[in-house]
Amino acid sequence: MDSQNVFTLINPQNGNLAFKLFYFDDNSHYDHLQRNNYYSLIWVTKGSGKVKADFAEHSFEENSLLAFSPYQPFMLCVEGKIQGVAIHFHPDFYCIHMHQKEVSCNGVLFNNIYQPPFTLIDEKAAETFNMVINQIKEEVQNAALAQYELLISYLKIFLITASRLKAEQQEKIESIPDAKEPFILQNLKTAIEDNFKTKHSAGNYASLLNISPKALAKIAKTYFNKTLTDLIAERIIIEAKRELYLTNKTIKEIAYELGYDDEHYFSRFFKTNADVSPQLYRETVGFGRAEA
Repeated sequence: MDSQNVFTLINPQNGNLAFKLFYFDDNSHYDHLQRNNYYSLIWVTKGSGKVKADFAEHSFEENSLLAFSPYQPFMLCVEGKIQGVAIHFHPDFYCIHMHQKEVSCNGVLFNNIYQPPFTLIDEKAAETFNMVINQIKEEVQNAALAQYELLISYLKIFLITASRLKAEQQEKIESIPDAKEPFILQNLKTAIEDNFKTKHSAGNYASLLNISPKALAKIAKTYFNKTLTDLIAERIIIEAKRELYLTNKTIKEIAYELGYDDEHYFSRFFKTNADVSPQLYRETVGFGRAEA
């Protein structure tokens, strides 16, 4: 790839990727399973296809922004030409958990287990993105005073713009009237958020919502394109990752807080779903203490 299309910053302390912006004009980067230790924002400006992420597969169209968290498995399956621009950033460069009040993208743009992992980009957002991307390109090549701070400011504009758009699109979807199933879905989301630390089986949630396990499983698969077991597992893993990154709690303490008395069972569960051990996740994604 032409070096003029790739703009990279390396963390001088450990030699790892801190921040990268690059243009792509084919799918060679994403046509195989990705499990990266950094956040990925992939704006597909031309082309369409399917994205496989976690336990689900979704179709995406031109002008979609795909967003993935560290170690979230994904790959793109496309036919024909695809073009766009990608931004990768490590949590040590900018952690969305530590700065949730600033950008509010956690649970909306990233770690949103109830929605497809992409946002449709309208003309206004595209203008903002193009402006920000041009500023980023200039700044990456300009190793001047406070370079990181300025790049983070641009990244925040990008994240806030995308998060606002995704939130608007979610509201429109959820406001479409439809029988009683969306009501059950909302209750299911609330039930998972309130109980994932103590209730880990699909049957637990069927009992809570007073619906048969089979009926609830069908509703979850229809609306979320995932099994109920997958939804619960994803929510537990998201919380475990947050704790591993933000706190200095031991893995045993985190396991116990998430309802697992057996640390080794929890570690196996984490590795099955995140493809890395809790310890390796903490070491490679970084370890940010919560004073910030």
